[in-house]
Amino acid sequence: MQAISHVAGRAIPFGRKNVDTDVIIPAHWLKTITREGLGKGAFEAVKKEPGNIFADPEFAGAPILIAGDNFGCGSSREHAAWALLDMGVTCVIAPSFSDIFSGNAFKNGILTVALPQEAIDRLMEVAQTDPIDIDLETQTVTTRFQDRYNFEIDPFRKHCLLGGLDEVGLTMAQGDAISAHEAKARNELPFLAKTPATV
Repeated sequence: MQAISHVAGRAIPFGRKNVDTDVIIPAHWLKTITREGLGKGAFEAVKKEPGNIFADPEFAGAPILIAGDNFGCGSSREHAAWALLDMGVTCVIAPSFSDIFSGNAFKNGILTVALPQEAIDRLMEVAQTDPIDIDLETQTVTTRFQDRYNFEIDPFRKHCLLGGLDEVGLTMAQGDAISAHEAKARNELPFLAKTPATV
């Protein structure tokens, strides 16, 4: 997965509360065996609404989505994170997130930033015309108007996102330690290393 340390650019001022994963990516898109192309189905029902924010070319390819409370509730489909990534979103800012969605987002390299509603309201306002800057290293969200908001993140998640480490990457990073353990086990418990006799 791609490392994240800094996300800057336009933010989609979506702002809706209780957006479940079926709104993020409808169930009929789950038949695919690839992650590519899911961005087309992201927010499919919302995109059918007149004047919806996703139809505005000003926000095409925006790396940040600003949402309302309880974003990503509903089913546990990982496709929701895949769809966001495929449409270019690498950070979602909201007052709160579903735990399962937040976990899926993290495992796929999406930074979820929880901020108070007052901060969300201000960022929604700024996003209409100006970019937003998110610095994972300093755990801050800033704007060119001197707005500055600090956010909390689990230290382990921060480490993984900064290093671009998913579960496979974390395991591979321990390759030397795993090899040393296996070598020690073969020396101390040689019977475990014996090949079974062929019949």
